[in-house]
Amino acid sequence: MIRTKLAIAAVKAIAPVLRRLGKGGTTLPGRIALKLDPQILAKVSKGLRVTVVTGTNGKTTTSRMIEETFARSGYRYFSNKAGANVEWGIAGMFVENASLSGASKYTHAVVECDEAHLHLVGPNMPVETLVVTNIFADQLDRFGTIENIVAKIRSGVDLMPEATLVLNADCSLTSSLGENVPNKVVRFGLDTPAYEGELAEKSDAPTCIKCGADLEYSFRTFGHLGGWSCPGCGYARTEPDVAVTEILASGMDSSKVRLAIDGDEHEAGICVPGAYNIYNAAAAAAAAKASGVATSTILESLADFQVGFGRAEEIALGATKLRMLLVKNGAGYNQVINMLAGDDREVQLAFILNNRIADGTDVSWIEDVNFEKLAAQAERFGTVYVTGMKADVLAARLVKAGFAEADVVVLPDNEALLDKLEATSRPTYLMPSYTGMMESREAIAKRVDLKAIYE
Repeated sequence: MIRTKLAIAAVKAIAPVLRRLGKGGTTLPGRIALKLDPQILAKVSKGLRVTVVTGTNGKTTTSRMIEETFARSGYRYFSNKAGANVEWGIAGMFVENASLSGASKYTHAVVECDEAHLHLVGPNMPVETLVVTNIFADQLDRFGTIENIVAKIRSGVDLMPEATLVLNADCSLTSSLGENVPNKVVRFGLDTPAYEGELAEKSDAPTCIKCGADLEYSFRTFGHLGGWSCPGCGYARTEPDVAVTEILASGMDSSKVRLAIDGDEHEAGICVPGAYNIYNAAAAAAAAKASGVATSTILESLADFQVGFGRAEEIALGATKLRMLLVKNGAGYNQVINMLAGDDREVQLAFILNNRIADGTDVSWIEDVNFEKLAAQAERFGTVYVTGMKADVLAARLVKAGFAEADVVVLPDNEALLDKLEATSRPTYLMPSYTGMMESREAIAKRVDLKAIYE
């Protein structure tokens, strides 16, 4: 008990100081707490109703959507808004929200969790609901193969037999996590294509995870998502419990869909753009429903929630309205491009590409990004700006895609980039990798008032 109290006291002393210093206080407090008491997470999470969100893309936005449903339902909850989604960050968050005795004034917690850390934290928390958004090829220098990502998540699922699994029905990899498990399984998905016409995108999972045969599709949404089935072994998409049955409108700021929950259809507004956010909304609706949230509250929440930092976050910078769109792998990048290509306005484009560990050190995946789709509309964009550690590599890829070399300008750093963006009055879309997002957002915060990442 003494070790536990020391761990809690240490976190409560250190975390606020780190935040005042602008360090975020995201992982160091948890590292210290776990060093002092390796069982601290299990102790301070006892009695809470925990919702965990994991998967490749959409973890942060789905978590924020779920949070909004909890807030409107009057649930007393906390979450890891700062994005520290590894074991140390999650442990620190729980400790910081506990009293010195280890008790909590909260009833619920919403936890975004890195795929590789699910098996480390899941068994040490009373997980009521586990959401898996999707599985795509991401940071393969870290995971090795997409099959290893599936295996990592499955190892966590196996340790949480009491949790309700909320799975993407349209992803053959994610859906497989609901096979032969004792858990209650709820699936979400789209019953309709997300875009008109054929998709010119690489599939990260073209073959059946069970028998290796090529998958067939009755429709595709994007990547390897859609109405899939295997002609070899019969493994096929399960009809989702929460489904988008029609996309009524999809713009640069929001979407409107028809959403079926418990068999009843509702018109739902989603206050962020993009087909990938329609999936996030369906995932959040399914998770919220599993947590006892009323359907009316779910619909209200999707129409009006605050996005996570860098995830379609809108920032007034000088004369421009800037949207920051985190892009960290080919699948996510292509969905941002699909959204941009569906617009017809003259807009400013900017890119940041780093290759630090948090980004993934291998950036060869940009070859699979459909920049050609943007290059075909190059007259809408004029000069495009590129910065970051791998700016030269990305600039060369843009030129290869069809942008005029003279229109692709490499800038030395974020300050130079922001000077350019601040001077335009056109709507601006900034597409950074993860550390590029963190660094550019820090630079923007010196120019305009921004919420801290943990707020």
